[in-house]
Amino acid sequence: MRAIARRAARVQSFSLTTGALNAYVERVNIGKEATDLILNDIADRILRGVETVQGGVHEALFEPVIRLGVTGLSRSGKTVFITSLVANLLDRGRMPQFGPATAITAAYLQPQPDDTVPRFDYEAHLSALTSPEPHWPESTRAVSELRLSFKVRPAGLLGGLTGQKTVHLDIVDYPGEWLLDLGLMEKSFAEWSAEALQAARDRAEGEAFLAVLDAADPSAKQDEPTAKSLAQSFTAYLQSARAAGYSDCTPGRFLLPGELDGSPVLTFAPLPAGEAPRGSLHREFERRFDAYKREVVKPFFRDHFSRIDRQVVLVDALGAIHSGPKAVEDLRRTMADILLAFRPGRVGRIMSLLGQHKVEKILFAATKADHIHHNQHPRLTAIMEALVRDARDRADFAGASTQAMSLAALRATVEETMEHQGQSLDVVRGMTEGGKQAAFYPGELPEDPAHILSPARKGAERWLDAQYEIMKFRPARLTLRPGEGPPHIRLDRAAEFLIGDKL
Repeated sequence: MRAIARRAARVQSFSLTTGALNAYVERVNIGKEATDLILNDIADRILRGVETVQGGVHEALFEPVIRLGVTGLSRSGKTVFITSLVANLLDRGRMPQFGPATAITAAYLQPQPDDTVPRFDYEAHLSALTSPEPHWPESTRAVSELRLSFKVRPAGLLGGLTGQKTVHLDIVDYPGEWLLDLGLMEKSFAEWSAEALQAARDRAEGEAFLAVLDAADPSAKQDEPTAKSLAQSFTAYLQSARAAGYSDCTPGRFLLPGELDGSPVLTFAPLPAGEAPRGSLHREFERRFDAYKREVVKPFFRDHFSRIDRQVVLVDALGAIHSGPKAVEDLRRTMADILLAFRPGRVGRIMSLLGQHKVEKILFAATKADHIHHNQHPRLTAIMEALVRDARDRADFAGASTQAMSLAALRATVEETMEHQGQSLDVVRGMTEGGKQAAFYPGELPEDPAHILSPARKGAERWLDAQYEIMKFRPARLTLRPGEGPPHIRLDRAAEFLIGDKL
């Protein structure tokens, strides 16, 4: 509590300083408008600090809040993961590996605490998955939030004396593409341009954009038609690269612009090094790049990402393997870059009282495990562990707890064994996008992850000894008994790792 008193004293001292600052700015003849801006900024920071302390004290002492961030790159299954997780935490009949399941006496959805963030549309997404003609819900396109509250019966001898406690789970859903943008904060326009242009040259998808860039003169006077042409061509390249399985497609808002679509802050592109006279296209693109970091990336980190203390990163590892060695190596580097955006480690009780947050636990999960037979799940998990080895080592060193696993938030297939050319094949069967039942054999994943990662690190164009196929399945029709959530694979183990200790 002494730390809280010291923090309050600093806040009071800070407020007294505003009078001295006001006298100073009058002496140096700063205009009234500038003075008001400075004082308003200081007042805003003081208020934010006081609210943070108050919120931290209330949460730590009365109703603890777990802030769980859910992210992943496009098509990794974030929306389905959150929907199935919430449904299975409300009805825990399929959660045998979730330790606190028997201690939870009630679970219910509440209004989210932040009125300025869209609510995760859980009911609509669950309806899409459980309707008579089930279909996949709309994917994540912006930040959203959902609060799930638990009444928990404490364990141990004192459980009967203390009574039930309330614990809130705030789930924050945000696009992984936006998370990658945090890495731009420490890069200059020249550094980012060099990396982005090199990536475009190494990929067939970048040819059209490079042709448009070659026809432009970055040192010429800036004009908006040229700027739009370059930005649109660069965006088309990023979309094609993402569709081809590449992960490092930044800036992320070019792919998911939201309300910023068409704005100047999204109208720039990487340019080769060269002269940048005042008023030139190069100088304007550099200014817009800095504005993107300041007006888009920094507020996202401040308002959403910096408050998260548990994190799950969903990865479509099977999709990357299907796309080839280059996509796998790109995914490995992206996973390492994603961890740099986190602040892994543990926060002491006093720091948590003051509203300080670090990501204490990170789960790296390979999704769509139902697309392969269960006897290959250990191999997929081993590949996932190898893919994120660099990222996990850094997090473990910083004091965070990490885990890698393979899972399916919603099981869309069943398993069978078929005879094919005198051999027994372990297959999965499900409803294809075309509406037909089909059995599918994706190929054997290697027992040694090095057989995947070594060709990827060496820049191989394709797999030498095998091809790994994928198939898109529709969600299966569900018949849920009372008390059961949707069928899944290891979602209970994921929940146990992420929030079990807090309940």
